[in-house]
Amino acid sequence: MYPPEKIRNIAIIAHIDHGKTTLLDSLLKQSNIFRDNELVPERIMDSYDQEKERGITIFAKHTSVFFEDYKINLIDTPGHSDFSGEVERVLGMVNCVLLLVDANEGPMPQTRFVLSQALKLGLKPIVVLNKIDRPGADFDRALNLTFDLFVELGANDEQLDFTVCYASGLSGFAMREIDDPRENMRPLFQLIVEAVPPPPGNLDLPFLMQATTLSYDDFMGRQACGRILEGKIKKGDIITRINVDGHPSKHKVTRIEGYHGLKKIEMEEAGVGDIVSIAGIPEVMIGETLCDSSHIMQLPPITLAEPTLSIEIMVNNSPFAGKDGKHITMNKIRDRLLQEKRANISLKIEDITKREDAMRVSGRGELHLAVLIEAMRREGYEFTISKPQVITKEEGEKKLEPYEVAHIEIPEEYSGKIIEELSRRKGEMRALSTNEHKITTLEFLIPTRGLMGYRNQFLTVTRGLGILTSIFDHFGLWKGAIPGRQQGALVSFCAGRTTPYAAFNLQSRGVLFIKPNDAVYEGMIVGENNRDNDLVINVTKEKQLTNVRASGTDENVILTPPRVFNLEQAIDFIENDELIEVTPNFIRLRKRHLKESDRKRARTS
Repeated sequence: MYPPEKIRNIAIIAHIDHGKTTLLDSLLKQSNIFRDNELVPERIMDSYDQEKERGITIFAKHTSVFFEDYKINLIDTPGHSDFSGEVERVLGMVNCVLLLVDANEGPMPQTRFVLSQALKLGLKPIVVLNKIDRPGADFDRALNLTFDLFVELGANDEQLDFTVCYASGLSGFAMREIDDPRENMRPLFQLIVEAVPPPPGNLDLPFLMQATTLSYDDFMGRQACGRILEGKIKKGDIITRINVDGHPSKHKVTRIEGYHGLKKIEMEEAGVGDIVSIAGIPEVMIGETLCDSSHIMQLPPITLAEPTLSIEIMVNNSPFAGKDGKHITMNKIRDRLLQEKRANISLKIEDITKREDAMRVSGRGELHLAVLIEAMRREGYEFTISKPQVITKEEGEKKLEPYEVAHIEIPEEYSGKIIEELSRRKGEMRALSTNEHKITTLEFLIPTRGLMGYRNQFLTVTRGLGILTSIFDHFGLWKGAIPGRQQGALVSFCAGRTTPYAAFNLQSRGVLFIKPNDAVYEGMIVGENNRDNDLVINVTKEKQLTNVRASGTDENVILTPPRVFNLEQAIDFIENDELIEVTPNFIRLRKRHLKESDRKRARTS
């Protein structure tokens, strides 16, 4: 057990893609926790399968490294604004933060959010200007903008006197001064030991801890993770858990686990400043207090910013229901969502009044919701989801909706189209600048509804060269109707298999989402119309053969490859009268109801 004065607890915070996980890779590799012949992957801390696939951090994760005779507990946090609840939750475990800023881009929207959270807690950040070896890096500009951001967020004099370090996580070096040798990460380790205060608390006081995160072990069950605030704890101790309602219950500690590098290790005893996982409290929830049974007290609950978007998760009632998934009943879906509710307090999960076939899930954004949906489909669940709706508030007679600040970087030639479209979606431009490389930077204040369904269109208009990031700003006045998707849908009016002949004749009407021999059903959306109306079509039509036509002619058709949606793209695409059918192997779009008039018109044609 390390004495508190030899422990340093620190979180790494930054905007998405500013290099937190890569910097942590270098710190881990240079702390000698791996064997010489051990294969070490890139982005070691991104252990969740969706994190590896998406290239982003989703869950905050904890590790420990050792420098000289100090133990440094490091927490890697997400950079995407949709997962900012993870950042809010773990900042109470640390005594300092490493604020990473890209030396080329400078502070970005999520930088503002995570820094404001750290400053409110009274933490004094260490600013790390990362990626200084990249072409175009302007660390003086990035540092000035960072200082301006500190001032704007109301930092006190002590916080404004922050320490600066220059680094390249990818190349594996850090420097206290810009002209220092570029050798290794040792200067950053030394800075952490010198600048990060040791955790407060007294080993002689009764044990006290708050459950900040939860983990699950097949043998030990649910484990509560947090920083020990006071006293110490041993395996076999009887402690008291105080739930959110203030009711105490006694439990025996069956296991204490800490970290050595990436590996969890069992500890017989832990004390003030240690970040540990405690097993033996099967019903523990995030935010609950764990304390000595002789000195019962309840800590304030962990409060997170409220969600802004909600979706309905419903039983799949399409003609293909039950053909792909293992868990298809509402009971199974509800159990899985309630399990998520216990472990993930940044999602709000609730029943819908007078509906037995649906539940409402609310989160910070489309990606936040998509991660849960993707996890469920990989576990064998099958269900239907609606288009996300913004969560509104009432203030007197005024209706309020969420607004976001959108930060956009695009080649200069596309700026006119982007400004025109975002203005049409009720956005207000706050800033516009173009640098010497003809890259235009835009900042818009826009209702969340205005950004919903826009990201796919943005990538198309900018030919994949644009960057769009946004973060929740405030609840403002309802802006009225906002234009949505400009193109209608191509809807199948019959069931069967798609034929090459039908697909070839229909591809001039729009973009198809299906390929030959795909199974379709009545009401399924099979493409995007070139016009603004929905068009009901027959994609199963066969070419009528006669003895005049030569055999093999039917196969001589050239088809444009179909557009294949991932989950976020599908959520972006659909309108209010459309649904997404999610199964382990398929993502299908469909209409809620197919009008009888459309059926008759399609059969006639």
